[in-house]
Amino acid sequence: MAKIGFIGTGQIAAPMVRFLAARGHQITVTERSRHLSSALAASHGVAVSDAAGVLEASEVVVLSVRPHQVDEAMQGLQWRADHRVISAMAATPRARLEALCAPATSFVQTIPLAFLEQGGCPLPAYGDDALLAELFAPENPVIKVASEEALNAHFAICAMVPGLLDLMSTGAGWLGDQTGDAAGAEAYTSGLMAGFMGALSGTLAEARDALATEGTLSLHMTRTLHQGGAHGALTKAMNDIGERLRDA
Repeated sequence: MAKIGFIGTGQIAAPMVRFLAARGHQITVTERSRHLSSALAASHGVAVSDAAGVLEASEVVVLSVRPHQVDEAMQGLQWRADHRVISAMAATPRARLEALCAPATSFVQTIPLAFLEQGGCPLPAYGDDALLAELFAPENPVIKVASEEALNAHFAICAMVPGLLDLMSTGAGWLGDQTGDAAGAEAYTSGLMAGFMGALSGTLAEARDALATEGTLSLHMTRTLHQGGAHGALTKAMNDIGERLRDA
């Protein structure tokens, strides 16, 4: 079992901690955020320390602080050459990680999401993908990417998720207006999408085309979204996010 430390213990780190602790790893976390670190200590027996103590106790260190807080969170820390570093931070380029964590040389950057704890969270990996696989696979599939630019494109896709949830919320609101049952409309819409995605086989385009055949309501929906510019807006948003990450 590995000795794993977390610098930053927020909403992204907490599911990772619970997943790893449940598999018997020795976990040390920082107090940020205090209510979460205290809860993890109570529920999973993790140790709580300052950042220096996390480094001292750990072989693997997960960085999960907001990008604008990185300098403050890591100020004055003494890294070791044998530390293996997992970065779960957007807009923090590899060159900056190497400078902050020297003399450590083993890095992997990834995008964990909250449902990682239940499994089924795909983890794009730029760098030491074998480390991610050791800790999180097979429950969470690791997808090796070839460059930091490719990883940033995956961040843009993650940002697409709340956009799709926003569309679903609009749909559920419309259904609630039609039926007079807002709670039932919400349950039906979310359950419909969760069930369909859980049973998905083949590609997304194949699933679309199987539903949106000539003369169907599904084809009317897909054509109207195209005509209304939804796909162009989605592509523009992802391109904008890609540029923002490149400029970080």
